[in-house]
Amino acid sequence: MSTDTVAAGFDLDRPWQLHPQVSVRPERFGALLYHFGTRRLSFLKSPALLTVVKTLGDAPSAREACAKAGVTETELLAYATALQTLASSQMIRPREDA
Repeated sequence: MSTDTVAAGFDLDRPWQLHPQVSVRPERFGALLYHFGTRRLSFLKSPALLTVVKTLGDAPSAREACAKAGVTETELLAYATALQTLASSQMIRPREDA
């Protein structure tokens, strides 16, 4: 895979979704994510990242979810890093239906 496809160790061209055990609470700064299975809490410090996370389940890829949220090509690596962190903490997971 090219570095364009896998940014920050995260496959942007794969379909992803919010984990079904995760609750999202929007806040002024972005959102709080709570995983009922792991009892972990994550903070999304950007409204745009919240938009990305909320649209992951409907987008054909994480890259498309980022594009729909208005993430520019220069910002993409930072968002891929944030998504990798969310994947590592089981807040998001690969979508198997695609």
